Amino acid sequence: MKVLIVDDHATVRMGIRLVLQAAEDLEVIGEAADGRSAISMAKALSPDVILMDLRMPVLDGIEATKALHGSCAVVVLTTFDDDEYLFGALQAGAHGFLLKSAQPQAIIMAVRAAGRGESVLDPQVTSRVLARALAPEPAGAKLPEGLTAREREVLDGLAQGLSNPQLARRLGIGHSTVKTHVSQVLAKLGVSTRLQAARIAFAAGATSSPGRRDDPADPGRP
Repeated sequence: MKVLIVDDHATVRMGIRLVLQAAEDLEVIGEAADGRSAISMAKALSPDVILMDLRMPVLDGIEATKALHGSCAVVVLTTFDDDEYLFGALQAGAHGFLLKSAQPQAIIMAVRAAGRGESVLDPQVTSRVLARALAPEPAGAKLPEGLTAREREVLDGLAQGLSNPQLARRLGIGHSTVKTHVSQVLAKLGVSTRLQAARIAFAAGATSSPGRRDDPADPGRP
């Protein structure tokens, strides 16, 4: 799995590189010191996952994440855990949000999970994200008529917190096909994250048995 590290501090980039090099299945293919460089390098190197800082010169991590949405998985790695940064990053399309105080193994696991299309949250911010995700949508939320039957099944799975591998098992389709369906669902709903899609599904009454998972041994990620 190819990883690009984006942080404006060289010492931090070196530390993250050392952490990732401990995992044989991860390869650091480059480093960038700002968001604009990250976008250029991502186009040239096609990373699977980008570890993205938020506060950087030239272009910040949130704007860079917006520009990269759909091309690769972005996991934010930052020292700032206030709501403006947290929800700004998730709304921009980040697959995960970790604090730099996270243990090395947690960073490695987050990169692997993001590469599989799963979402990852630092335990310190999970409760805030869940509270926002479960807040009711405005009354009268409706699903777009353009959703196909398969896309409605995928949306139901997103509302139940299923990961891409779990959706693939439930629907009997390949992982790449699941990623395509998820992207199409998000686009048709006009949202950028799975949590936003889940909120709309709940508000529209378009989900069954919230919280149920097909594989108890594989809890997945929200």
